[in-house]
Amino acid sequence: MTRGGSRFPLLAALASTGLLVFLALPFVALVLRIAPREFFARLGSGDVLQALALSLLTATVATLVVVVLGTPLAWLLATREFPGKRAVEVLVDLPMVLPPTVAGFALLMAFGRMGLAGAPLAAFGITLPFTTAAVIVAQVFMAAPFYVGAARAGFAGVDRRLLDAAATLRASETHAFLRVVLPLARPALLAGVAMSGARALGEFGATITFAGNVPGRTQTLPLAVYLALETRPEAAFALSLVLLAVSLAVLIGLRGRWLGD
Repeated sequence: MTRGGSRFPLLAALASTGLLVFLALPFVALVLRIAPREFFARLGSGDVLQALALSLLTATVATLVVVVLGTPLAWLLATREFPGKRAVEVLVDLPMVLPPTVAGFALLMAFGRMGLAGAPLAAFGITLPFTTAAVIVAQVFMAAPFYVGAARAGFAGVDRRLLDAAATLRASETHAFLRVVLPLARPALLAGVAMSGARALGEFGATITFAGNVPGRTQTLPLAVYLALETRPEAAFALSLVLLAVSLAVLIGLRGRWLGD
């Protein structure tokens, strides 16, 4: 082994440690910034509970919508070749790289009163912007790529020979999908649920642009943190810690215990 090769593990360890310290430091600083007694006192306040309840409700609904609509799309992308497939892949991934405020403005142009879809909806008395439904729409838009990408990878990793064997036993494609594909792709699907759920829970830019910041109706935890930073910094610390705890619970619960990590 060359001298340079022998130094590689040490360099890799130093680089990894540096990145891990960089990632952990903000969370440690946040936890140490507020005393436990003050944290629980803030946690019991009405505005925190209201924002927390709205965040959990909208993020849960958004994740369910993403799973219901994203699973068939992920299956098609993983198993089919069709004209325009590359364009579909780019479209699905675009919200991940798009600035959230731009995404929110685009949603406003699409679903606002004079938007492409907003005008027909308004004719039926349906108005989306600055409502709780708008929060869900923004969360679905920003979280969908995280689930579709993970689900597609899970479906693509299923051994095709198992599907061929199911076909020889005269199992329909639907039956094979439900009894063979879904169980085998379950870890990837749950990882996608965890990532999309966490992304929906932490969504800020698209939400405040498309849904506004109305307490009790559109003010989720990230928006409440932003508002508190301007007027009540100590409350912002407590709200941030609540959001951190909920996000950790989502990731550990889905990616750890359920996946058997």
